[in-house]
Amino acid sequence: MNWLNQILEHYPNLRYVFLLVTFAATFVVLIVVYNFISKKLQRRAEKTQSPIDDFIIKLFKLPAIWLIFSLLLNIFSTYLKEDAGFFITLQKISQILLILSIGWFLIQLVRAGFRYFQNKLNLQDPDNLEARKRLTQLNMIEKITLIIIAVIFVAIALMSIESLHSIGVSILTSAGVIGIIVGLAAQRSVGQVLSGVQIAFTQPIRIDDVVIVEGEWGRIEEINITYAVVRIWDERRLIVPVDYFLQNPVQNWTRHSSEIMGTVFLYVSYDLPIDPLRKKLKSIVEGNPNWDGRVQNIQVTDSKEWYKEVRILVSSADSSKNWDLRVEVREKMIDFINEKFPGSFAKLNIEPTPSEKIITGE
Repeated sequence: MNWLNQILEHYPNLRYVFLLVTFAATFVVLIVVYNFISKKLQRRAEKTQSPIDDFIIKLFKLPAIWLIFSLLLNIFSTYLKEDAGFFITLQKISQILLILSIGWFLIQLVRAGFRYFQNKLNLQDPDNLEARKRLTQLNMIEKITLIIIAVIFVAIALMSIESLHSIGVSILTSAGVIGIIVGLAAQRSVGQVLSGVQIAFTQPIRIDDVVIVEGEWGRIEEINITYAVVRIWDERRLIVPVDYFLQNPVQNWTRHSSEIMGTVFLYVSYDLPIDPLRKKLKSIVEGNPNWDGRVQNIQVTDSKEWYKEVRILVSSADSSKNWDLRVEVREKMIDFINEKFPGSFAKLNIEPTPSEKIITGE
């Protein structure tokens, strides 16, 4: 190696070229090795039934590459101690990259941990109230944890820079944190964050709840720190600020249970008998997979001048099944009335009254 040192001493500019080429070659070799190991782990993970190991491998791929890069930069910078200015600059860059890479790596580790616990929750179970509770809390705790980790590591990175050291210190000290919170307390964004935390623990809504928001029927698809996403029945997405659910009345059809009752209204003439309709309803719902066996009845709930209002009440295990059941009941009851009692649906009498005929001169 003496000949190499002699050449580098005789041609100092070659030192930078040599270090750069060696750095690049080492980085490429380590990435190739890492990809080889990663692919082997990926193939092994694909053979397992759990999706969590596939998720973890994909999650750590990019942070691992940055971690390798920052570690190599930190190691190779030590060979430039003779060039004080360049060495210090490179050392600072490598130090910041290393701090941020570790923070990024820790964030992915937290995400993988939360994903592991979320995958243990069975949302496909019809009685998934407890699972939806836990999922809502886990999602909110995960987001807050990730923000805290990001703030801490950004503060540490700032502390490593001489001119920004005081900013990093103030973020990490309790006085700095309290000052930031007090300074932003009046801001709507912080109010949204606090509303998100309140929703996570008081839970007026949960993930997968069936709700009516702004007159739209849908399910809670996401609950983020500042907003929630409602998946409407026609696949549209309604983005709602989280404090909306604390400040406005919202219908939650699955607050304590997914079981629900639905109504079908028919407007028929007074001479239509009700007992045949009750027998027909019983034959429709019995054996129907959308009926949960709890409630099925028919009542006359109102009477107008020319017709009576008939209410059909049926129950189901959840709102989606109840919708399908009500549609089927409505269709079959209308066909039944038209077939067995033709002309029995409500008709408005538009003939003028005797007084109206006198006024019009008829």
